[in-house]
Amino acid sequence: MKLVIFDCDGTLVDSQHAICAAMEYAFTTLALPAPSRLDILGVVGLSLPQTFAALAAQQPVSVQAALAEHYRSDFPGKRRQPALHDPLYPGMGEVVAALAGRRDVLLGIATGKSRRGVARLLDREGWQQHFVTIQTADDHPSKPDPSMILSALAETGVGPDATLMIGDTTYDIEMARSAGVGAIGVGWGYHEAERLKVAGADTVVATADALVAAVDAQLAAREPAST
Repeated sequence: MKLVIFDCDGTLVDSQHAICAAMEYAFTTLALPAPSRLDILGVVGLSLPQTFAALAAQQPVSVQAALAEHYRSDFPGKRRQPALHDPLYPGMGEVVAALAGRRDVLLGIATGKSRRGVARLLDREGWQQHFVTIQTADDHPSKPDPSMILSALAETGVGPDATLMIGDTTYDIEMARSAGVGAIGVGWGYHEAERLKVAGADTVVATADALVAAVDAQLAAREPAST
């Protein structure tokens, strides 16, 4: 049995508009200047304490914690604004369906999102039965700590040699390397492809159309190490 673990934001869904809007709300609520979109997207994937430690480094921990609470809140009008919804990236619905339909593959999620945010995504896409292990920032240290992947391995009984992590940030790739699993970067997310390669990605794909083939190739390449 093989295990394929997906990141969410920047990999499965394009959540940059919702993330940036929530950040702007959090900072302006506390009368602080909001960080730039580039700075915000640069820390997507970290858990909230690490995110605000980076984006509000000059503020005391108490203010960073308050920013995180405002960020978590469903601020007025957020869910009513279509531009703030997090659509799937083109082709990713098909990728998930293709892999979920295989008897030799289990799917997982390892994300800086909250469990509530993941549940909302799974309900919206009808994916409740597709992912057998879900690891979120609610229960683990921030990426790139390998805790999420190690828990996914323990829950599924799949070894690291038969496991891949798919993500769009260096945090995903570094987490995979720390856990001893394969790493595929995606080029449509929030960190540049070259950064993913430098972080240690086995390969970086430019489109979802190439992803299933990349998964098969990387799993096959890892097979000798598991025999």
